[in-house]
Amino acid sequence: MLGIDISSSSVKLVELERDKSGGWILERCAIELLERGWITDGNIEKFDEVADALRKLVKKSGTRTKNVALALPSSAVITKRVTLPANLSEQEMEVQVESEAGQYIPFALEEVSLDFCTIGPNKNMPGEVDVLIAASRKEKVQDRQGLAEAAGLKPVIVDIEPHASHLAAQRLIDGLPGLKDGAVVALFEIGAMTTSMQIIRGAEVLYERDQAFGGAQLTQQIVRQYGFSYDEAEAKKRSANLPDDFADTVLKPFVDSLAQEVGRALQFFFTSTPFNKVDHILLAGGSAALSGVTQAVAQGTGFACTVANPFQDMQMGASVRQSQLAREAPSYLTACGLALRRFDQ
Repeated sequence: MLGIDISSSSVKLVELERDKSGGWILERCAIELLERGWITDGNIEKFDEVADALRKLVKKSGTRTKNVALALPSSAVITKRVTLPANLSEQEMEVQVESEAGQYIPFALEEVSLDFCTIGPNKNMPGEVDVLIAASRKEKVQDRQGLAEAAGLKPVIVDIEPHASHLAAQRLIDGLPGLKDGAVVALFEIGAMTTSMQIIRGAEVLYERDQAFGGAQLTQQIVRQYGFSYDEAEAKKRSANLPDDFADTVLKPFVDSLAQEVGRALQFFFTSTPFNKVDHILLAGGSAALSGVTQAVAQGTGFACTVANPFQDMQMGASVRQSQLAREAPSYLTACGLALRRFDQ
């Protein structure tokens, strides 16, 4: 199964495999850029253009796999954690979930795609289990399904973006040196328009927050400084083909702003919860690999910081261009999490 992440700036594809010993193999990954305005706030504004980009992406990757896992942004999904009796049959659980969902969803149930999963026993109430309910407008799900089908793919799973990125990040967190059980890790995904934060402890997400800050602001600063068109500035940013004074006049102020945004998001977490520190910060997304980012964040927050490479400790398939991947790897976190769903039991 392919993992395909559709964001406001690009579509990304990941295909994973496992060897006989259980080790991970990155068989394929590829990225196709989207023009501004094709996708806005998770809504597909230019369906045909995005579908065409997805077809190009699949062709570029060389895959023959048709099954695909996609994701919706958290803004398009309502999630609610509820507690239900542990002894319910699956059918009884479905009836209860629909009843609970009706209280929290501001749409008629016929208009939504609804799913749920049992998280585990409730710690405070013996005989009860915690259940996570997720619901989205059917049209949002159908848009993603339609894109996959237009590209000749078979949509099998529609996930939620932060859940997919958490799945990929969990593998990295488990491998961080020096972290004890119960360590609290802050995962920041720096997208084009939005930076998303998840505070993770084990399998649990303690806190989530989105901020309107992203890599598009760096592109805009390049446009203003050098007079390039937006598309030209974006291309030069990705290929690191910029004037000699770029690092000092444009990149450093952006990196400093990014570190301040990370610090600000953490302060929101600290002031609204009993926590006053995190044990580690992981940075993902296209801007995470920029020079000086981890140092600026570590210095600004006082917490250890690393870039999330979702393909860490994986074997590389023959079709993977490793030189390019070194720069792009952090932007594949969600796509990698979606690809991992194939193996998620």
